[in-house]
Amino acid sequence: MSTLSQRLSLAAMLTLTAFAFSAPASADTSKLIIESGDSAQSRQNAAMDKEQWNDTRSLRQKVNKRAEKEWDKDDVAFDARDNCQQSANVNAYWEPNTLRCLDRRTGRTVAP
Repeated sequence: MSTLSQRLSLAAMLTLTAFAFSAPASADTSKLIIESGDSAQSRQNAAMDKEQWNDTRSLRQKVNKRAEKEWDKDDVAFDARDNCQQSANVNAYWEPNTLRCLDRRTGRTVAP
């Protein structure tokens, strides 16, 4: 008899367990909202972000142009210094403050 009561008890537990796991979860699905994410606010934010990007792009281009000008200036001065130092004119010397090749006697600019 104890086997029969154990079986019934086991069957009852399995039934309760199955019921507990198979009980449907209830949720209110009467409202379904689908948004595309496109609203006046998001469009305005996108326009402001684009404007900010364009402004910073313009500033970055100005900075890059300035850096390029400075680089070109230094490059020309480097070449001029080399030419001045390799000049056959013994009175020619390189003035680092003015970035010019000058004549020692007159102080005038020399074309090496």
